[in-house]
Amino acid sequence: MNDIRRDEVEDFLFREAELLDDWRLREWLELFTDDARYLVPSTDLKVDASPDDNLFYIADDRFRLGERVARLMKRTAHSEHPRSKTRHLVANVRIRGRSQDAIEVGAAAVTYRTKNGITDTFIGSNRYQLVVNGQGLKIREKRCHLDLDGLRPHGRISILL
Repeated sequence: MNDIRRDEVEDFLFREAELLDDWRLREWLELFTDDARYLVPSTDLKVDASPDDNLFYIADDRFRLGERVARLMKRTAHSEHPRSKTRHLVANVRIRGRSQDAIEVGAAAVTYRTKNGITDTFIGSNRYQLVVNGQGLKIREKRCHLDLDGLRPHGRISILL
C-alpha cells in the first residue's frame, strides 16, 4: 500500500465522481469491495460515529448498496424518475494514513443536484478506506460527512453522494 500515490487516488476519486454524474451506477457499484460499507451519518454526529449505536441517514453494506442502485435504476423510483442531474466535485484529496492492506483518504466534496428547476447543494467531506486487489483500487468504506445544519431545504437524500 505504500507505493500508491496521491495522484492515483485522485484519478480514482475523479472516476467515481464521473460515474455518478453519468448515472452509470452499476459501474460505480463495481468500485466497491464485497464487504464494503456506504455511510452518511446525520449532520450532528462526530466523524468517527458508528452506525451500530447512532442514527445515520444511510448505513448500507454492499448488499443494501446494490439494492439501492437497482432501485434507483428502475422507472418506479419516483424520487429519481426522471433522474436528477448531478455534479460531484472532489478537492483537497489527502492520504491520511496507511496500513498493510488499506489507505485512509480524505477529500472535500460538493455535490450539486438539479431537478424540477431546483438546485440543491450538498457540501461536506468524504472519508474513504481504499484497498488494492487484482483490479486496482477498490472502496471498502465510503463515509460522506455533510457540513449542513440539517437536510433542509433538501429534505432528503435521493441521490448517491
